[in-house]
Amino acid sequence: MNLSPLQEARYVYQPKLPGMLRNGISEISVKIGSETSSVADQDKIKELFPNTYGKCEITFEKGKNTSEHKKQVVGVILSGGQAPGGHNVICGLYDALKATDPDNVLLGFKGGPSGLIDDDFIEFDDEFINMYRNTGGFDIIGSGRTKLETVQQFEQVTRVAKKHDLNAIVIIGGDDSNTNAAVLAEYMAAQGTGIQVIGCPKTIDGDLKNEDIEASFGFDTATKTYAEVIGNIERDANSAKKYWHFVKVMGRSASHVALECALQTQPNVCLIGEEVADMKWSLAEIADHVADSVAKRAAKGDNFGVVIVPEGIVEFVPEFSVLIAEINELLAGESGEEFNKLVDWASKEHFLEDGLSQNSMKLFALLPEFVQKQLFLERDPHGNVQVSLIESEKLLSAMVADNLRKRKKRGAYNGKFSPLHHFFGYEGRCAFPSNFDADYCYSLGYNAFMLIQYGYTGYLSKVSNLAAPAEEWIAGGMPITKMMNIERRNGEDKPVIRKALVELDGAPFKYFAEHRKKWATDTCYTYPGAIQYYGPSSVCDVTTKTLALEQG
Repeated sequence: MNLSPLQEARYVYQPKLPGMLRNGISEISVKIGSETSSVADQDKIKELFPNTYGKCEITFEKGKNTSEHKKQVVGVILSGGQAPGGHNVICGLYDALKATDPDNVLLGFKGGPSGLIDDDFIEFDDEFINMYRNTGGFDIIGSGRTKLETVQQFEQVTRVAKKHDLNAIVIIGGDDSNTNAAVLAEYMAAQGTGIQVIGCPKTIDGDLKNEDIEASFGFDTATKTYAEVIGNIERDANSAKKYWHFVKVMGRSASHVALECALQTQPNVCLIGEEVADMKWSLAEIADHVADSVAKRAAKGDNFGVVIVPEGIVEFVPEFSVLIAEINELLAGESGEEFNKLVDWASKEHFLEDGLSQNSMKLFALLPEFVQKQLFLERDPHGNVQVSLIESEKLLSAMVADNLRKRKKRGAYNGKFSPLHHFFGYEGRCAFPSNFDADYCYSLGYNAFMLIQYGYTGYLSKVSNLAAPAEEWIAGGMPITKMMNIERRNGEDKPVIRKALVELDGAPFKYFAEHRKKWATDTCYTYPGAIQYYGPSSVCDVTTKTLALEQG
């Protein structure tokens, strides 16, 4: 295999572990914390998870390892969308297994949860693992989005697990995947299988976090990757001085990626969905907000700029959110099948007229036809509208152009507006992990084995104090049920992990809000450049702006 010089160099990079995990596995003990309860809907969650609810948080510290020594056979899957660092979670898990006992076994099930069902796996060894250390992507075993939710699936996973004498299953994924982990852990405990289930927090969207989980892995690398390209676009805009760039970035349900990219690059406008929802802005008001920046810059002779848009922005617009909710409910079950059988667009519009409220239909009629049709593209696994498929950046720029035409007619604007559009998503999901993500992910995997060795199940691998040097990171675990609540999915109430939204009273947003007025009119662009892997720690190991501001 032909390797790039960087790939060869990254193979030999040794990720940094938290101090208490560097002592040697025989010198790692457990400190028991307080009992937990779910973030909401406590009675319902407790009823659904009677065997795994309310367990204590734990922290690992230096001391005698009191766990029972036995041969460990562990299965691991990658679940959901890719995120930089996933390979290192598996490498950390593998190294901890082998450091404890060379006879321990790690099986990688291919293609996500379906690999567990289909018994499609590979047994890892040193030679194979070494080809994936510190590299991006999920190609070591692939990923998938199969949901583990039926008794038949659980029974099949149990059969496969018992066939291989698995002691534990590690699920590396986001909020939905770790919801699967919690449900599977509850089933295994209820059936007395003795098979543990451990989760690891992954998502570049940054919305799998709380007071315990300070960051999901991949967010650091992805935002730095996007910020590099946004910085390049800003420099191009400042050079050509003739285009307004509308940049959509990942983040359907939360605007963490957009906010972090704005903190790194200081664009003229960055929309934060959570603020849009809080202010109850309409689409027209959002367009007016952007057009204000365009007009003020044009008055200074600057007919160029950069706007960052989170991919889920329309879902935060109250009127649009209601429309999407009505469509999700309308197309659930048999009604959805009936809609899909309709051949022409006119018939589908008549179907919607009968099923949507008057206000939602009025809004629907105002949308460009290309946006209307994008609302009915392939549904997500929950049967909901895939907001990421809506070209919101093009919708927004079209509305801004219309706003500016009206301003020009009344003499309130006399500039030029030439929009260009970008969507940065897949470009960041499989990048070479930053040193932070390489270290963090390796620690999460190593720590996951410690949870297994001490017999925990239904827990999420947890590494905190992440703004400090890795030596000062704190490793432990938390029950997944602590993060759960009840939400409406595909027409039914389901237990799910609550997504973490941008906090408008949090330090990152406050910093952004304090500076955006100047950014809107002046050219204050900053250019982060490419991720650096070798050099001063102040350059190579720096955390995200979000994490630095949150932790002071």
